[in-house]
Amino acid sequence: MKPVCAVTGSNGYVGSCVKNYLSARGWEILELVRRPPADSAARPFQLGADISGAALVGVNALVHCAYDFKPLRWPEIRAVNVAGTEKLFQAARGAGVEKIVCISSISAYSGCRSLYGQAKLEIEAIAARHGALAIRPGLVHGPGAGGMFGKLTQQVRKSGVIPLIGDGSQIQFLVHHEDLCAFIGKYAADQTPELPPLLTAAHAQPWAFKQLLLEIARGLDRQVKFIRLPWRLVWLGLKSVEKCGIRRNFRSDSLISLMYQNPAPDFSANVAAGLECRPFGAGVVPPAATP
Repeated sequence: MKPVCAVTGSNGYVGSCVKNYLSARGWEILELVRRPPADSAARPFQLGADISGAALVGVNALVHCAYDFKPLRWPEIRAVNVAGTEKLFQAARGAGVEKIVCISSISAYSGCRSLYGQAKLEIEAIAARHGALAIRPGLVHGPGAGGMFGKLTQQVRKSGVIPLIGDGSQIQFLVHHEDLCAFIGKYAADQTPELPPLLTAAHAQPWAFKQLLLEIARGLDRQVKFIRLPWRLVWLGLKSVEKCGIRRNFRSDSLISLMYQNPAPDFSANVAAGLECRPFGAGVVPPAATP
């Protein structure tokens, strides 16, 4: 019988990468989604809502990628994402799920300013209490990338003039989606050594935000120019729009994450853990356009 891996957030970029990678390697995937299609084996799941352990009986591994960005205030963020993760992990352990992977973020670190990073920190603590492995991916890239990297690529494709928030010196660390998924697959299959409860999944080479955009443009064979925007002014505009109830793809809290990043991510355990991340740059296949 095929091993079974439950995946939350399988409709998102990272979740879909995990789903496709494990499925191609013999895993049966149980998708936990808000609205399961009538003709699928997916099961209903919504962060913050109660979940029965019965929904996870027979599952060998759980990869928790889901995060609800709709709540903007801390009480709601905590009730949905943090408390929701606690309920999920309790149900998983009650159902006998052996391996649990919690996808966190490199934006989570002691002293982080964004609400997203703070929520992920609390989620990491929950993961540790339940014996789960928390992984902090850097900016995830690869052919056909979605998420933030996909949005940056679309921006470079569509226009030769790129708005640059601040001076573009904000540091990014990157991870290819295949490297991230390969490690998750090894961990789920119990093919890794004993691990610390937290790993940062990214290549250790730092990329300034402006240089990253230039490298994407080089891969796409495009010339770009930048228009600098004061980041606090951009933040104020985003915050004002949010207070009017208008939701945008890029949030004021995401800007805080960009401007105040982890000054010293810890990659020291990666080699011993067997987590190998290829460098970004020359030879990287540019992503395809997202429909």
